[in-house]
Amino acid sequence: MPAKKEVVRCTWAMGGNELYHEYHDTEWGVPVYDDRKQFEFLTLESAQAGLSWSTILNKREGYRRAFADFDPVQVARFTEKRIEKILTDPGIVRNRLKVKSAVTNAQLFLKVQEEFDGFARYLWQFVDGRPIQNRWDAHKQVPATSPESDAASKDLKKRGFKFVGSTIIYAHMQATGLVNDHLTSCFRYQPCAKLAKKKFQ
Repeated sequence: MPAKKEVVRCTWAMGGNELYHEYHDTEWGVPVYDDRKQFEFLTLESAQAGLSWSTILNKREGYRRAFADFDPVQVARFTEKRIEKILTDPGIVRNRLKVKSAVTNAQLFLKVQEEFDGFARYLWQFVDGRPIQNRWDAHKQVPATSPESDAASKDLKKRGFKFVGSTIIYAHMQATGLVNDHLTSCFRYQPCAKLAKKKFQ
């Protein structure tokens, strides 16, 4: 009986648990045009600042529960009392600044939605509507930031968003498919590259 063929993933995803593998295999690098999904990743990436992504991924369902299934309209209305309640929830990272920033970001997210007819439309303009296709052979080649994430971060900060430094925004761009940073050896590289042919209008 032939040996089962080993799935080749990006280096960062090789040592993870099943949750990590599923995230890498089905979500990371897939273009996201849906605003609610964009808000979910913005909230999670902001929460990750200074922590490992695995920590946030393992708490993702806790965040989904605490942050109204990532509905920015509801989160924008969170009161101080609601924030205090969230801060007692062990299912999330109980950092007051990060929780409050998620509420602030939700309020600003709605303003961007209104101004640009969608947050996704706003964000995709930084890559001219089409995913950037990188060709990295090794994890050490993958950058932490890019000129595009610098520009998006600068604009988001100007609008008042919190926890949106260029490194966080580049991670957000990787997660939501604005950039394809799967290694060329990864089994997800080509499928994500094919998705990049569509331009977001």
